[in-house]
Amino acid sequence: MSEFFLELFSEEIPPKLQINARKKLSLELNIFFEDNNINITGSKASFSTPNRIVINFSNISKEVIKKAKEIKGPSVNAKPEALEGFLKSQNIKKSQLNLKSIDKGEFYFYKKPEQKFKTQDLLKQNLPLILGKINWNKSMKWGSNQMFWGRPLKSILAVFEKKKIDFKFHHLKSSNYTFVDKDFEEKKRNFNNFKSYYSYFKSIKIILDQNKRKEFIIRELKKISKKNNLLINLNDNLLNEITNIVEKPKIILCEFDKKFLTIPKEILIITMQNHQKYIPTFDKNRKLTSSFLVVSDTKDIKGFIKLGNERVIDARLNDAEFFWNRNKSQNLIKQLTDLKKINFFKGLGSYFEKTQRIKKLGSLISDELMISKEKIEIAASICKVDLKSDLVGEFPELQGIMGGHFAEAQGFEKEVCQSISEHYLPSGLDSKVPKNLYSITLSLSDKLDTLVGFFGLDLAPTGSKDPYALRRFTIGLVRLVIENKLKIKLRSLINYSLTLYKEQGFEFDITKVLKELNDFILDRLKNYSKDKDIRFDIIESSVQSCDIDELYNGYKKAEILNKNIKKELGRDVVEIYKRSSSILNREIYKNKLELSNTVDTGLFKSDFEKNLYRKIQEIKKYFVNFDKNDDIEQSLEELNKFKQDVNLFFDNVKVNDENHLIKKNRLELLNLLCKNFDNFFNFSKIEG
Repeated sequence: MSEFFLELFSEEIPPKLQINARKKLSLELNIFFEDNNINITGSKASFSTPNRIVINFSNISKEVIKKAKEIKGPSVNAKPEALEGFLKSQNIKKSQLNLKSIDKGEFYFYKKPEQKFKTQDLLKQNLPLILGKINWNKSMKWGSNQMFWGRPLKSILAVFEKKKIDFKFHHLKSSNYTFVDKDFEEKKRNFNNFKSYYSYFKSIKIILDQNKRKEFIIRELKKISKKNNLLINLNDNLLNEITNIVEKPKIILCEFDKKFLTIPKEILIITMQNHQKYIPTFDKNRKLTSSFLVVSDTKDIKGFIKLGNERVIDARLNDAEFFWNRNKSQNLIKQLTDLKKINFFKGLGSYFEKTQRIKKLGSLISDELMISKEKIEIAASICKVDLKSDLVGEFPELQGIMGGHFAEAQGFEKEVCQSISEHYLPSGLDSKVPKNLYSITLSLSDKLDTLVGFFGLDLAPTGSKDPYALRRFTIGLVRLVIENKLKIKLRSLINYSLTLYKEQGFEFDITKVLKELNDFILDRLKNYSKDKDIRFDIIESSVQSCDIDELYNGYKKAEILNKNIKKELGRDVVEIYKRSSSILNREIYKNKLELSNTVDTGLFKSDFEKNLYRKIQEIKKYFVNFDKNDDIEQSLEELNKFKQDVNLFFDNVKVNDENHLIKKNRLELLNLLCKNFDNFFNFSKIEG
């Protein structure tokens, strides 16, 4: 057993490109070893730093034996070109073929003998091909060579069984050395095994393993923040990015001028996190402080790194302060007409037209949620005005948020300000969901208007392509409804939205938009439910038993059934339905029976039939008089009350009676039972 060790050394690769390349390389190597039946009994590891992508596989078989096998070729009656192609593909002569008759006629066969390969040779042959499969979203070409890579590739270290693997990749020849200092390429060092390689870099404080590097950064951030009585909110996306831009992490505590704390905190946080990759800090009351943490790749011996970062943040915050002071005093109402100059989307008019549609949609929803129509109309009218501000131009992430701050600075009511701040939320599966009714109303109105417009223009996502992020957008809508337990008629709102577009001169195919949006929203319900670890068959059943007017109800049914499916309650309810429907479906299919959906009680021959029928009528009354949407678990309990009567019926009543009328009536009884279940949930899709 041997070790395979590969390192690609390059100029600094940005985090996303680096992570994708590491994962792609690891995947392709695993596929290669599997396809060639190369046995690996040891560990598999893939590491990366800004400059290095490293692979290490241990305990690899030195040789591969491919067993003899018979390969079917073309028919003897096939065109000569087919035979020539087969011979070429196998690198053999016609004299090496055998003729064999099978069901489909006489064919050429080639008995491929057992072959033995050295793993070293297979790696030498295939590594250039594997490296060529790394796809870069953005790549560079440098010098006179024809190679494209994320950043200029400087060296390839490739070792198997402590020996160099010789191959060429574009202009680069593989070796058993690497550059040990990214800034001084004359410093080289030879490595013939991964252990010595890893130990060396550990000795010079480089953490090759990105997971250990992340853990180290988290520990150090917590240590220094605790020492200074500060709190930090560790954003995972930011942590992942920081982890992949350093290899020798050092934490530096910095300060910006306290005067900037008068600026809305969102501006400060986004400037630090998104633009500078700094970690903001908070006091014990969760109030933003002027301290921030920098993860550096170098020890700050003379304090120059701290000083440099403080100067950078002060410069950026000076600009932000200037924009804030200028924008907050610009009258939002007076700027409304300026929205006519900002295009929402080609074919959907301006942002002014959009706000007019949102205003009317919001007004309709406000009636249903019983909130102030006037406040919603004001919020809808000015919710997009911040798009023309300098701050949103500089920080697009602050759309809506700045609008809320501007409204607050100009004395608008709290509900108006909050709804503007939150009307883009939620933006996907992970973002915050507004809980305030005014925010919910404005967000729903905005999202529905956008979805109707894009579907009206026939711009619905196709396959994996979603250039306008409509899937994420719709997930946000689904979360708004479900997580706020809204029982809102989305179909009516979509219809009204289509009317509003028509009033502005936009002509859409109403039937087509309604159908496609309905299906699209239900598909997002599936995705949302899947994210909540609900069984796939239950999700399918749920979606097929509800429409977009019942999003919350449909999801809640799936959630409750999923919770109970492995418990006695869930199993019993499914069993009652399955036992009845299987007999019913078999007889209908076998005899092509047509049922009338009526039961003749005069044809009952036993109390078991009468009792089952009585129970069905009780359940029907229950679902008429009781709002099943409010207590779904109670509804399952009610359905489970069939258990005894159903079991007694099947144990004592012969459904397949010799008398055709009695048999049909008993099937009608089972059909009535199943329909009661189906009215609540589509149990036919449940497995088991």
